[in-house]
Amino acid sequence: MSNESPTLVKGEGPVTLSPSGSTPSQGSPLSPTSSSKGPELPDELLQAGWARCWSKRENRPYYFNRFTNQSLWEMPVLGQHDVISDPLGLNAAPVEAADCNLGNGQRKRRASEEQGAEAISFKRTKVEPTTPISPSTPGAKPWSSAPDDKQSQSTTPITPSTPGGKPWSAAPDDKQNQSTPTVAPGPSPAPYRPAVVYWDLEIPTNAVIRERPPDPQLPPHPEVELQRAQLVTKLRQHYLELCLQREGIDPPRESFNRWLLERKVIDKGHDPLLPSDCDPVISPSMFREVMNDIPIRLSRIKYKEEARRQLFKYAEAAKKMIDSRNASPDSRKVVKWNAEDTMNWLRRDHSASKEDYMDRLEHLRQQCGPHVTAVAKDSVEGICSKIYHISAEYSRRLGHAHAALMKEYNLSERCEAPDLQDRLVYCYPARLAHPSPTQPRVELHFENEVACLRFKGEMVKINRGHFSKLELLYRYSCIDDTRFEKFLSRVWCLIKRYQVMFGSGVNEGTGLQGALPVAVFEALNKQFGVSFECFASPLNCYFKQFCSAFPDTDGFFGSRGPFLSFRPASGSFEANPPFCEELMDAMVTHFEDLLNSSTEPLSFIIFVPEWRDPVTPALVRMEGSPFLRHQLSISAYEHEYRSGSQHICK
Repeated sequence: MSNESPTLVKGEGPVTLSPSGSTPSQGSPLSPTSSSKGPELPDELLQAGWARCWSKRENRPYYFNRFTNQSLWEMPVLGQHDVISDPLGLNAAPVEAADCNLGNGQRKRRASEEQGAEAISFKRTKVEPTTPISPSTPGAKPWSSAPDDKQSQSTTPITPSTPGGKPWSAAPDDKQNQSTPTVAPGPSPAPYRPAVVYWDLEIPTNAVIRERPPDPQLPPHPEVELQRAQLVTKLRQHYLELCLQREGIDPPRESFNRWLLERKVIDKGHDPLLPSDCDPVISPSMFREVMNDIPIRLSRIKYKEEARRQLFKYAEAAKKMIDSRNASPDSRKVVKWNAEDTMNWLRRDHSASKEDYMDRLEHLRQQCGPHVTAVAKDSVEGICSKIYHISAEYSRRLGHAHAALMKEYNLSERCEAPDLQDRLVYCYPARLAHPSPTQPRVELHFENEVACLRFKGEMVKINRGHFSKLELLYRYSCIDDTRFEKFLSRVWCLIKRYQVMFGSGVNEGTGLQGALPVAVFEALNKQFGVSFECFASPLNCYFKQFCSAFPDTDGFFGSRGPFLSFRPASGSFEANPPFCEELMDAMVTHFEDLLNSSTEPLSFIIFVPEWRDPVTPALVRMEGSPFLRHQLSISAYEHEYRSGSQHICK
């Protein structure tokens, strides 16, 4: 950014015409008691914060913006630049030459502007349209509206598929209300430009793959996605109830989310989210996390009293559990003796330090842990098995519902495999083998800097910066919807899918979708030629080429599909996998297989947590891999991740 002071743009704004078409005279100002009412503001200006006020000092009307605190004598015009975020007007649409005479175009100036006595300068105010215009809007240029478009007065949200409506328009009719004064053509509204951008979609790919067939998954539809969201929510509730009823504990934090990730590594089912065909049925990830919280969940300890309290709770819970379960006499004897010995020690010694309590807790876990695990094993395996079989049943229901919907639109579930040539090509977004059915209405409106999309009462939110990013990705990647008629429904399905996958709790799932800082991506691209992300989503990607979990919803926005089924022949890649041990282990296997089979330049820069207690198999395998070239460890508080909920941060 420049360190110069803000420069005011000279010139005169467009002239506002009266309803009869004549220019209003400045010599006969309107008065509060005048019988001739002033022109009413269009809804676009009202939503942008403008209001028509009356100046008692000047005895004439003026216009005030409650968002920017700007005051104008003349009716504002959409499309002028924002003097706060763009003082030089670099991003503003070009303004036609106007007469330098002040005349009727004189604006009301602030006190700070009165100090500039050398030249008369005027600020142009930029008012963003309440709904951005897509690059493919009929009759409009990309990112701007046609200069001869008439204003719309309705504020009712409209979808691209609304009959008689244009994509992204605010009303189904282009004709203006007759009682509204005519406004002369002004500059075209500029696109919404985020103040800070966390991506670079202009970097081309260097990833080369062999031509591949389209994905056989059925195309997304809001009706099916809404049903999937309801079933996943019910499955989470079943998991909560089973943990409480059988083990008396709350589900371990993020354990359900990691279960979804771990199951999808080996799942051969047809549902993109719910596992239905896995071997083994018992999830090692879910079993391990639930078992770690038995008999109680151990939290991080900061103070001595917390350590004492946690030691007492563990001893009491272990004794209670061994008494209520079908344990062997030896196990019952060992656990009860150690628990009672710990309680007696706590009653005798009140001067122990935090370290003493921690050592005693570790000793108690070593003595009682194997016996507690043995009596709880069958119950925990029952929880894992029950959740999996419920998931398989829900997946079957969703498959029948999706097939019925395709049949309703006369679309076949079967598709012929296209003829493919055995050739190397630059990677391209995932394509679906089935045509997409007609999409239902999805409403769109903006609340300050947040875009809200609603379908049948279910609302998803995304900030305006990431909403404009999705529009760019859609324009780059989608080939079956050049008129953006299905854009809103596909955005709703995309956001809903990730919202359901990572849960609706506060900050839930954000750690599984954390992204590297922008400076790291810039360095990777500049120093190593990285242009591809192996684990990302349209919501947190930096490059426009990436792999993600869901080819059906993400392919329209540039995803190349799941990375474990993506086989590049050459290129430079960045991998920041979700912190799931099974997924990271499968990632290492896939990387080594690709490096073994390729004779072209191929590299992967991997970011994983340094889990040493206990050490993760993926980390051990990477450190011993013959393909390892360099390893760097960055300690805590010296690195950072971008939030996984960046798309809803304001």
